[in-house]
Amino acid sequence: MRRFYGLAGLAVVILAGVAFAWGNAGREVAINLGIVTLDSVPVTFVAFGGMVVGMAVVLVAGINADLKVRKLLRERHMKESLAEGERSTELGRSTERGRSTERATSVVREGGTLLE
Repeated sequence: MRRFYGLAGLAVVILAGVAFAWGNAGREVAINLGIVTLDSVPVTFVAFGGMVVGMAVVLVAGINADLKVRKLLRERHMKESLAEGERSTELGRSTERGRSTERATSVVREGGTLLE
């Protein structure tokens, strides 16, 4: 069902773009870019060009934000892996202590001493 909504939304956007282009087919404007002035530019090109420039700006801003989030996640992952390594080292030490305690207990049960 989600796929249907996505395709329906895409169809609406395409139809709106086609309607806009058709309704403004003969209209032309002049664009002053500061350095150069463009005369007789179709309104459709201006609208769609603005949309493309806007998408590029959002892409650049999104990449910047994404890189910041990735850096934070990488740092967090490194801290967690270091903490996990310390925990496993502590677990290894406690396991070794447990084994030596088991050996001492078994020696005492058999009637021996801890010095043997």
